[in-house]
Amino acid sequence: MNNIEGKSALVTGSTRGIGKAIAEAILARGGRVFISARDATDVQQTVDSFLPEHPDRVFGSACDVRDYDSVRALFSVLRSSMGSLDILVNNAGVGSRSYIEKMSVDEWSATLETNLFGVFYCCHEALPLMKGRGGYIINIGSLAGKHASAGSAAYCASKFALVGFSESLMQEVRYDHIRVSHVMPGSVNTGFGRGGGQDPGKTWKLSPEDVASAVINLLEMDPRALPSQLELRPSEPKK
Repeated sequence: MNNIEGKSALVTGSTRGIGKAIAEAILARGGRVFISARDATDVQQTVDSFLPEHPDRVFGSACDVRDYDSVRALFSVLRSSMGSLDILVNNAGVGSRSYIEKMSVDEWSATLETNLFGVFYCCHEALPLMKGRGGYIINIGSLAGKHASAGSAAYCASKFALVGFSESLMQEVRYDHIRVSHVMPGSVNTGFGRGGGQDPGKTWKLSPEDVASAVINLLEMDPRALPSQLELRPSEPKK
């Protein structure tokens, strides 16, 4: 079953890592994708890299999801370029590792504003485009949303909150034919939080393509079924 061909998708944080893998997987199944991230140059380079293989099906615009006006501007461009929205993947996120006593107020705010507020802003703008036609919202969380650890209070707080947000949203919009799923990956080999790329010495970790495959499986599932929460772990993590 291909529930993706011809559909329009917005993937936030899609110039690298998990977001880019998700965007590529949706394009491979005939979907149209709107690329978004904070850096305008990265967005344009990503769009340009996809266009030769997927002409007329890739769009993009820079957006800082922490800023509501920036999100509103993003959706204005999206409506002009794609006209509709069927799929929203809230993937944009930041890592934060600092003990509370030493954590700056700016670090705390940036983590919550990106990982939680940004999801709310995007959902708030997406729902009017989906109501009346249906859609699918997938929030990319983390197993840190269920398992707290020392030194990760801001990150864990944002991901714990995302669990409750996603569950509430799912219950609010299910009868509008809008499905909501919350994907919670464990360790993914992306260099997330460090600004680096994949570490060839950590092949035990999930790959970005593993998470993308999980998202595609959700999108292609029969609409009568809703896996509202999906935990995804490395099968053989380091002991």
